[in-house]
Amino acid sequence: MTTSLASAASVSAVSATAAADEESQIRPFTVAVPQAELDDLRRRIATTRWPDRETVADGSQGPQLADVQSLVEYWGTDYDWRKGEAKLNALPQFMTRIDGIDIHFIHVRSKHKNALPVLVVHGWPGSIFEQLKIIGPLTDPTAFGGRAEDAFDVVIPSLPGYGFSGHPIEAGWGLERIGVAWDTLMKRLGYSRYVAQGGDWGAGVVQAMGRQAPAGLLGIHTNLPATVPNDIGPALGGGPLPAGTTHDERATVDSLKAFNQGGNLAYVAMMNARPQAVSYGLTDSPAGLAGWMLVHPGFEHWSYGRDPKQSPTRDDVLDDFTLYWLTNSAASSARIYWENRGRNLISAGAQMTAQIKVPVAITVFPDEVYQPPESWAQRAFPNLVYFNKASRGGHFAAWEYPDSFAEELRAAYKTLR
Repeated sequence: MTTSLASAASVSAVSATAAADEESQIRPFTVAVPQAELDDLRRRIATTRWPDRETVADGSQGPQLADVQSLVEYWGTDYDWRKGEAKLNALPQFMTRIDGIDIHFIHVRSKHKNALPVLVVHGWPGSIFEQLKIIGPLTDPTAFGGRAEDAFDVVIPSLPGYGFSGHPIEAGWGLERIGVAWDTLMKRLGYSRYVAQGGDWGAGVVQAMGRQAPAGLLGIHTNLPATVPNDIGPALGGGPLPAGTTHDERATVDSLKAFNQGGNLAYVAMMNARPQAVSYGLTDSPAGLAGWMLVHPGFEHWSYGRDPKQSPTRDDVLDDFTLYWLTNSAASSARIYWENRGRNLISAGAQMTAQIKVPVAITVFPDEVYQPPESWAQRAFPNLVYFNKASRGGHFAAWEYPDSFAEELRAAYKTLR
């Protein structure tokens, strides 16, 4: 009996080890969408039931019908997903399982020695497509006006519930849990030291990582920093500004008040409160998905593809939208709002920035939803090592001006190498 129990224990230990090994495996991944799914997408677009035209001459009621119709009709006729698929398959893609979820990621190593590993984190309604154009400038800086010593190894994961990553089947995937998962990913790739960058929800994730300060995290960079001080909150609701408010701070408060009063964050309220309700129409209608994603203020300056020189191009944007459609991730992606409801992304208090002791770098882009003054950044982050106001770019700066965005990361991390 004793021998039998010992044997059983041994088998159990071997099984547990095998399961752990399987959990930590890194598997190559290739995108191969069945043609039937693309045919179904075009069929649904062709049978779209359109709403009435808006009753105003601007976008104050939401994306204008003529613009959305033009984009969606192109989506259903001339757009070619296979080209977007080829963009992904031209890069090293992988899957690994972390905390019970399959995580899809791109991992491109630089040819230059001593490249600094950087984790780049997207948000909503972005995806890995949003960051593809920065991979070249970061991994091969000598081909883009930089120096070999500026090189990065680049890791771009799809958030849980986004793209080809798995969809969580339980609640609890908030910023902190994702941050722990991303540190696990970097360690699994063999990186004992690295930096992290994020915008939109990615900013929330890297700030969570900054609070956690895992071994090896050298610093973080964000282009949507949580800097709004607690004493400014009442002023955003119409209350008085605190004594000593500077001209730059007052201008930022005024722009934020105008932004909020314009209803620009109505989509946030909906996904904070009822992401499942929002997702039914988005999951069933490509036009509904496009219209909802275009309400994001990050698209305010986008020309709907009318300017062929503009990045992101019409095809770039549709690569992103199609990824959401094909992976059926309208609901699973929206839940990040519900998971983090009450955690305003730009509030220093809500993001507990005072707890972030790792070095923090910030780039402010002029067309972003708000432009925090440096005084707020200094108050929010105890270890601010870099702050710069860029000359161009908005919410999707990596998509819009990849070369400039890469230059910002080189400058931001210069002292952390």
